Amino acid sequence: MTKQNEIHPSASDKVHETISGMEQGKKDRILQSFDDFKSFLGNRIDLAKRIGLGEEQLAVAAEQIASYLAKNETPRNNEEKLLQELWKVGKEEERHKLAHMLVRLCQETNEPVIERS
Repeated sequence: MTKQNEIHPSASDKVHETISGMEQGKKDRILQSFDDFKSFLGNRIDLAKRIGLGEEQLAVAAEQIASYLAKNETPRNNEEKLLQELWKVGKEEERHKLAHMLVRLCQETNEPVIERS
């Protein structure tokens, strides 16, 4: 049984399925520019908040996304490279704090626009 602030373990599989199943062109567009990445993630955060996810659940989801990207994607810009390096050297608690900061960064710098795809 998961704690209230955790995402169910199968959510990790869902993150992996969603990102790996994304059309390569769309993934490239999102990851090419750090601003585009922040906007994409900010939009997803907005949607998640609308369905009732709290900050802790958002951070856990951000951790899962970051772990997937660190393992499976080549950084496409300097910001992604820095995040990947920080992720690799970070301990579990540091990664969790970084995930919280990324969620906050995306929330504060994004004007959510509902994307329909």
